[in-house]
Parts: sequence; structure tokens; C-alpha cells
Amino acid sequence: MSSFDDYLIPGKRGYLIGIGGVSMSPLAEVLQDEGLVITGSDMQRSEKVSHLESRGIWVNIGHRSENILPEIDFVVRTAAVRDDNPEIQAARALGIPVFERTQAWGSLMKGYKNALCIAGTHGKTTTTSMCTHILMAAEKDPTVMIGGTLPLLNAGHRVGKGDTIVLESCEYYDSFLSFYPTVAVILDIEADHLDYFHDLEAVKASFRKFAQLVPSEGTAIANRDDANTMEALAGIDRSIVTFGLSPEADVQAVNIISRGAKTEFDVLDHGKLFAHLHLQVPGLHNIKNALAAAAAAITLGISATAVTYGLAGFQGANRRFEFKGKYNGADIYDDYAHHPGELKALLDAVEPLGYKRVILVFQPHTFSRTQALFDDFVQQLKRPDLTYLAEIYAAREKNTLGISSEDLAKQIPNSLFFPSFEELETALRWTVAPGDVVLTVGAGDVYKIGEDLVRETAQE
Repeated sequence: MSSFDDYLIPGKRGYLIGIGGVSMSPLAEVLQDEGLVITGSDMQRSEKVSHLESRGIWVNIGHRSENILPEIDFVVRTAAVRDDNPEIQAARALGIPVFERTQAWGSLMKGYKNALCIAGTHGKTTTTSMCTHILMAAEKDPTVMIGGTLPLLNAGHRVGKGDTIVLESCEYYDSFLSFYPTVAVILDIEADHLDYFHDLEAVKASFRKFAQLVPSEGTAIANRDDANTMEALAGIDRSIVTFGLSPEADVQAVNIISRGAKTEFDVLDHGKLFAHLHLQVPGLHNIKNALAAAAAAITLGISATAVTYGLAGFQGANRRFEFKGKYNGADIYDDYAHHPGELKALLDAVEPLGYKRVILVFQPHTFSRTQALFDDFVQQLKRPDLTYLAEIYAAREKNTLGISSEDLAKQIPNSLFFPSFEELETALRWTVAPGDVVLTVGAGDVYKIGEDLVRETAQE
């Protein structure tokens, strides 16, 4: 089987299916900057598509077999594009090799002195964003690939000219095993994506392989406080730097002071003061995310000053405890949490903030995850004062399990299930009062509910 390395040659013609996607559009730019001739397709027009067209990249709207011309040297597809896609079928009929986007990114990162890959069941987007702030403060001119929008970049990616690339690295389908990290960060490991992984042990085995991808002179950075992470990495023949609140952690947070949504603390590097950090995002989980980013910076030789200023300016990434506005005197926040562990971290961060009531609007993500982690979801969804449940967001799945959010509601006091967003929004209009916080939470389109309420306030 051919390697994508063989096609990283100026003048080669590449076609990207799903070119407007969050990781595909920056891939197109980086490949073009390498001297390749890039075209592609997407199902609809978007700002990203318009930006690529402004760079001279031709984008077909819609997927059609006739878009695949014989002179194309290779095709790259996004994870959502399956084998029955007409462009995939046409490429294979013509003998054109088809690569996954992670294979392309993996080959590209070989060209960087520093390849910082951020992995973990939770916290990837936030930590990758924190690392980006630090690298920008250090004037490293990094190339960046994030799974969400970062206000600093006004995008989820950046194409730089420096010697460092930082990528959010996902374990689903073992995607991150196509990467070539020089620094591999593991934030935490929990049972997730159980439609692909058999069980938690299979998830841990995948992360172990990821850590072993770093070269002998590279470094794995691991959460000392997370037992699954430490078990997964036990005995590997790689340099490991740990972070956490534990006194045994190499990079440790001490003297933590919380003031509402803001936190400050000292960072110790092997027992010596490295920096005093101020965070504008709440929660213990964000302290640990910042520690992981600091540990990565220390490993890369970045100054304490850059870490301090970079993190001081970080106010969160899109859909990570993102303030959307107010409705009837209540604060509306949105968060991407779609796993019980993420719900716990979110609620742990919000509960001390002093709101009269916490109203959680939750949209589960995928039928398989809801069923596999049902009891864990129930445990966390019992915590808010009110829990409003939207129907499960199917994403890539069909409901062969016969499960519904209504099943969750039956197990949760102070909860209600709503078959439609319209009904849920109506209930919120009657319920929300001054002093409340409303959290719209999930990986699907639940954010639209909060945006609708905020928009009504703006129109009054």
C-alpha cells in the first residue's frame, strides 16, 4: 500500500472530499503551501469554502463521480465519507489511492521539528487551545489544528511558518495512531466510543500505542492523577513527564485560589516554582488542562513568561463553557460535554459559582454511548436543580437499540423530556428566572436553544 509521504511532492494533484471540514480546510491550505495542486468538494457552501476559493482552490459543491478526473494523483477523505460515496467509488475505479485525513496530517507533521499532539477522553480542545495561546505568546508562529473555534484565531486552525505544529488528536477509530508526535499529551482515559472499542481496556491499549509513537528522544506527558492513564503507560520505554495535583506529579499545581470563575495558582516543575498562573475559566479540570499545557511548554523549552501571558489571555474555546448571553436575568452558557465524566467536570465547576438554580438542558450524543454509559449519565443528570432532556442526537448512528432520552428522564427526579426543541424552549421561557444559570450541553445542535433565547432578549 502506498504511503502519503510519496505524494508530498510539489506539483502533485490532490482532491479532498469534505474540504470545508474543520480539519480538512487547514489541511488543504498546508498542502497548497507545500506546492501541491489542491481541489476538492463539500456538500454545501460555507465561510471555509469561500476562504479556500479565495486562495485559488477549486471546490465542487456536492459529491459526484464526474468530479474525479484521471489526472488526480490522490484523494483524501474526511471521516464522515464512507466507501459508498460516489467520489470514493470513482477514485477506486480509476486506481487513484484514497487516504484518510489523519494519514495526511501524520505525514505533514514529519516536516516539523516539534509535533505536539493533545489526546485524552476529555479536555482535548481546551488544552490544544491553551497550548496555542502559549505558542503564540512565545512567537513560535505555530501551525494549529483544533476541534473547535478559538477566538484568538477566529477559527479552529492556523497555518504558520514556524517549526512547531499542535494538533488535537482523537482516539476514535484509532485515528491518532496515524500521527508522528514528538510530544504526546494524554489528559485522561475513560470508557468512550464503545461502538468502536470493545471496552475500557481496549481504549487504554490504544492510548498506550499512541504514547509509544513518540521517538526515543521524544516525551509523553501524562495525567498523574488519572489511574487509567498511568496504568496504560506503565512500563513503556519512553520519557514520561507527569502533571497533576498529586505531590508525585512532575508538574504540579499548588496554592490554588478560586474567585468565582477565576483561578490562580503556582506551577511547580520538579518541586521548583516555574510560574504563577491566572486562569479566566473555572473548574479543577481546567487547572489540570493548564498544567498539561504548561508541562508541554516546559518540554518544548518555552519560557514561564510566555506560559503566564498565554494562559492569562485564554478565555475559553467555542462551546467550552461559552457564555452566550442573558435571558430573563439568567446567564446562558453552552458546553460540548457529551460524556458523564465531562458532565461531572462541568457541574463541579458551575456549582460553586453561587447561582440560585442550575438548569441543565442536555442532548445525549449517539444511541450507543447513551446505552453503554446510561447509569453514569443518570448519576450526573440528577445533580442540577432542573434537567431538561432533548432527544438523543443520532450523529452517525441509527437507533437500532430502541433507546430514548425519555428513558433517562424516568430515572431522574426534577427532569422532563421534550420531543422537540420548540417544546423545550417554551418550557424554559416559563421557567427561567433571574439568578439562574442555564447550561445547554451536548455535542449535537443543542446550542441553538440557548442562542434562540438570547436572540429573543436582543430583539426586545
